Amino acid sequence: VGWIAALLILAAYGLLSAGKMTGKSVAYQWMNVVGAIGFVINTGYHGAIPSAVLNVIWVGIGLVALLRIRAAKGSRT
Repeated sequence: VGWIAALLILAAYGLLSAGKMTGKSVAYQWMNVVGAIGFVINTGYHGAIPSAVLNVIWVGIGLVALLRIRAAKGSRT
């Protein structure tokens, strides 16, 4: 779970840095949310509470971003 999470977050960041995605991309946000959930599971299992808390917050930020993206798309129709 931890390795998959790491690959998802690194891929998202790499694609963002390469200009292949934007921070407002649904795919980018979902890659971060799913990756962070994987890190929560992994770090929680290993007792790394500060990292688990960081990733819970990361999930929250990603979900808020997804809600804002959805709202922005809804207001355009």
